[in-house]
Amino acid sequence: MKIALVGAGYWGINLLRVLSELGVLSVICDSEERVLKDVRARYPGIRTTANLRDVMESDVSGVAIATPARTHFEIAKIALLAGKDVFVEKPLALDIRDAEELKSISVAGNRIVMVGHILRYHPAVEKLKEILDSGNIGKINYVYSNRLNFGKLRTEENILWSFAPHDISVILYLLGKLPESVTAFGGAYLDEKRADVTLTTLTFAGGVRGHIYVSWFNPFKEQKLVVVGEDGMAVFDDTQPSDKLIVYPHRVEWNGGIPQAIKAKGVPVEIARAEPLKAELRHFVDCVASRETPKTDVNEGLKVLKVLIMSQNSLDRKGENVKVDSEKKYFVHPTAYVDEGARIGEGTKIWHFAHVMGGAKVGERCVVAQNCYLGSRAVLGNGVKLQNNVSIYDLVELEDNVFVGPSAVFTNDTNPRAGFPKGGKWVPTKVREGASIGANATILCGIEVGKSSFIGAGAVVTKTVPDYAVVVGNPARVIGYMCECGEKLKFEDENAVCRKCGAEYSKSGDKIVLVR
Repeated sequence: MKIALVGAGYWGINLLRVLSELGVLSVICDSEERVLKDVRARYPGIRTTANLRDVMESDVSGVAIATPARTHFEIAKIALLAGKDVFVEKPLALDIRDAEELKSISVAGNRIVMVGHILRYHPAVEKLKEILDSGNIGKINYVYSNRLNFGKLRTEENILWSFAPHDISVILYLLGKLPESVTAFGGAYLDEKRADVTLTTLTFAGGVRGHIYVSWFNPFKEQKLVVVGEDGMAVFDDTQPSDKLIVYPHRVEWNGGIPQAIKAKGVPVEIARAEPLKAELRHFVDCVASRETPKTDVNEGLKVLKVLIMSQNSLDRKGENVKVDSEKKYFVHPTAYVDEGARIGEGTKIWHFAHVMGGAKVGERCVVAQNCYLGSRAVLGNGVKLQNNVSIYDLVELEDNVFVGPSAVFTNDTNPRAGFPKGGKWVPTKVREGASIGANATILCGIEVGKSSFIGAGAVVTKTVPDYAVVVGNPARVIGYMCECGEKLKFEDENAVCRKCGAEYSKSGDKIVLVR
C-alpha cells in the first residue's frame, strides 16, 4: 500500500506523521520549498516533490489532501481522474455542485472518497452513539457543542467553515438525519469580511435542536458536546485528560405541578484509548485495500457541506431561517434570495445578489446572473440566460432558450403613475423561444418578441418583432434576419439557406418560416 500526501503544512504535518507510522507514506507534495526542506530533514527516506503531476503519475494507490479548503475540489478531482482513491480534509468542497461532481467521478471510476471528519473516529463519539441508540438517556431534546480557542487565526476561511464541520458531522451522526432548517448568527471583530464567532441552530423533525457555538477569539480552549435527554444527560469533553465521556442521570420530577431538578452524580464511561487521527487514516487505508465504503464517505461529506452552506446563507442574511431542502437540485448563491413559493427547475443557477420572488416560475438549466430580479408573476422557460442587472417584472414571460444581455430593461405598465397604482393590472410581454436581447435594450410592454429574433444592444423596441428578425435603433427597426443558430440570413427570391447549419427558410412579406 502506497499513499501520497498533498500538503504538509499546519495540519498536514500531522497526517504525515501518522501515515509514516502506518508504513504507507510514499511521497509528499507541497508547493513551498521551506516545507519540503523541513520534511526531508525529519523524514529523510520519503520522496518529496513540488509538482502535483509527479504524484498523479506515481504508483500510489491513494492521495491524502491537507491543503487550503479552496483547493480541495481541484486536487481531489485531478486525483480521482488519475485513478487514485482520495482522502480529503474537511470540507469536501466549497460548492455543492463541485462536491456532486466529485461524487459522480468517484462512482464512474469506482474510486473511494473519504472526508476528514476526525471526530467520527473518536472512541468517545462512537460510545456516545451507542448510549443514545440504547435509549439510556431517553428521548433526545437537544444537543449543543462548543468549539472555542484562542490560537491560529485563519484568513482563508471564517470560523464557521474552519471549526463547525466537525460539530455538524457529529450531530448529524448522533441524530441520524438532516435538519429541517438552519439559523446562524455571528460577529466579525478582527476582519469585517470573516466571522470570528458564530452560533448556529439546527432544527430537526420532532422538535430536536442542535446548537453549535464556535470561536477562535475566546480566552480559553473548549471542545465540549452535551446531549440532553428526558432521562439523563451525556457530556463529551475532549479537553479532559481522562473521563472524556460522562453520563449524568439527572431527571425532572413534578410535584403538585411544580418541576423539580433531581441531580445525580456523573458516571464516567470507559472508552478505548486510541488516537482519532490514526484511527481515521487507518480506516482510509483499510478501505483502499478492501474497497469498502468509508464511514465518512462522499455522501456524508455532501450532507455536512449542505448544512454548512445553509448556515453561511443564514449568517449572510443576519440569522434568517433557512430551510434545508434535501431534494433541491438547483444552485442558489449564499448572497441570493429565493423567496418561499418560487418554483425553480433542476440545474438552474441563481447567482450573487439575485432576488426571486415567491410565485415566480423558473425552468430547468437557467442562469440568473448577478443582481437580477424576478417578480412573483415572472415566467422563465428552460435554458433561459439572464446576464447581470436584468429585472423580469410581473407578466413578463420568456420562453425556452431566451438570452437577455446585461442591463436590458422590460416594462409592464404603458403609463406608470406613482400616485395611481394599477393594482397588479399590468400589461403582459412575451419573448418567444430562442430570441436574443442585447445589452441595455429596452422592451416596451404589450408586445411580442418573435422566435429566434435578435435585438441589438441599446435598441428600444416599441412594437412586435417578427420571428428571426434582427432589429436595432430607437425606435427599433428591422434590418435583416437571422437563423436560429445565430448566423445572418441572405434571402434570394424569398428563400434563404443558412451557411452555417444548412437550415432553409422562406419569406413572405415580413413573415419568415423555417422550411427544414
